[in-house]
Amino acid sequence: MTSLSARSSTPARPDRHRPGKDNEDLKHTPAVSSLAKESGKQVCNVKSLDIKVSSSDTIKSVIGFLHTPQNYGREQSEGREKTGAILLSGAGGGVVGPSSIYLSIADKVASLKRGLPVLRLDYRYPARNQYCVSDVVAAMDYMQNGFAVSRFVLVGWSFGGAPVFTVGGQDNRVVGCATVASQTADTGGIREVATKSTPVLLLHGLSDRTLSASCSESLDEKYRRYTRGGQSQLQLFEGDDHALTKNSLTAEEMICDFIMKQAGEEIAEAEQQSVVQKPLMSKEDRIKKMKEGGDMQRESIE
Repeated sequence: MTSLSARSSTPARPDRHRPGKDNEDLKHTPAVSSLAKESGKQVCNVKSLDIKVSSSDTIKSVIGFLHTPQNYGREQSEGREKTGAILLSGAGGGVVGPSSIYLSIADKVASLKRGLPVLRLDYRYPARNQYCVSDVVAAMDYMQNGFAVSRFVLVGWSFGGAPVFTVGGQDNRVVGCATVASQTADTGGIREVATKSTPVLLLHGLSDRTLSASCSESLDEKYRRYTRGGQSQLQLFEGDDHALTKNSLTAEEMICDFIMKQAGEEIAEAEQQSVVQKPLMSKEDRIKKMKEGGDMQRESIE
């Protein structure tokens, strides 16, 4: 299989349970307080959002959770434009990602000394790329208007690779694209991503029974064919599944590093150990949060 995109017309009504934006259990990882203990500072703030996308569709807004560093300001940092990240789930939507790594990544990146705002974004109509693209662009506009973020790293799981590469190919505000177990359907934008030399990170489990690792291999090959000096990193995990359950902590570390690198920020060794490499959830917590966050409605961990 190479696609989890929906081909039917947009449903007149929501056909799934949307994650509750006021659910306190979806705002942080279970062990987030340990970050403050280890790093000796406060962890990030989290705000639930309803971002308006359309005035004509049945569902007019998209839900998200925005993690911002403590005392985060609108002003440019040392003359540089501000960078943020948007994390996108799979064909069923959701807000915690594969093995709930988005919860950890958002808490970690926004809690670093030179942390960045990170938005965990749902979809109005999951698996329908044209609508999901509108959701992402609306979220980027929201972060730019409200938080002065003008550069974005997009991260997507499974179907989420479609809006990541579509928006990444169309919008020059995107400075990095990362995916976990991406599909290949609706990812034609990777050619434009490559032409613009936007860096790419591709992660995939070799035992993925939902979308074969050949999908990410194909994306990597296409990127390398069309790029003009851009960097693509493909990491395949032996024996791992669609949600990278065996290598979730490694995936978190790689994506955190990728996001910060595209922002031009270097993570100090002390923070690498005390924040980025720190496990914040058990395997049981990761599966539980995926169910609570809506990420297993149309996705598999196999």
